[in-house]
Amino acid sequence: MVNIARVEPFAARLHFIPRRMRRVQAAIVNARRDYFSHAPGWVLLTTTGRRTRLSREMLLPCARSENCIFLISTYGWQSDWFRNLRKNPEVKVTCNGIVIPGRAEVIEDLDQKLRIVSEHPFVAPAPFGFVQAIALTPALRRLVVAGLRRWVTPRPVVVIYT
Repeated sequence: MVNIARVEPFAARLHFIPRRMRRVQAAIVNARRDYFSHAPGWVLLTTTGRRTRLSREMLLPCARSENCIFLISTYGWQSDWFRNLRKNPEVKVTCNGIVIPGRAEVIEDLDQKLRIVSEHPFVAPAPFGFVQAIALTPALRRLVVAGLRRWVTPRPVVVIYT
């Protein structure tokens, strides 16, 4: 097992962007809720606010397996949703139009993170079925996995058991 020192990714410095866009994102998600609740490679994650105890919903890219959902925190340990689930790992996920309760576990071990993204690759910026299908063809899968392995190194991976 190899553990690396916790180094925040460069994106953590840009975390002010999603915080400022929170209302815009919520409006878009609410306007297109039916699409986003079924979008391939995406999930609506509901956490409990660590200070307010209010429900907080976030649209996030993910990979799914039979009993797990895999998420990567783009902004490292600074993401509000990540900080919320660290305080309370009981979450709800909406995928395929169904709300499912789950329990989140944070994976920080590098070997484990690399194994997870190698076995469950996904294309984070594209919630469209045809893009996911093309990107994960055998010809492109190696490139996607290589990119994810590099991307995940300084970031935590979250496994949600449903």
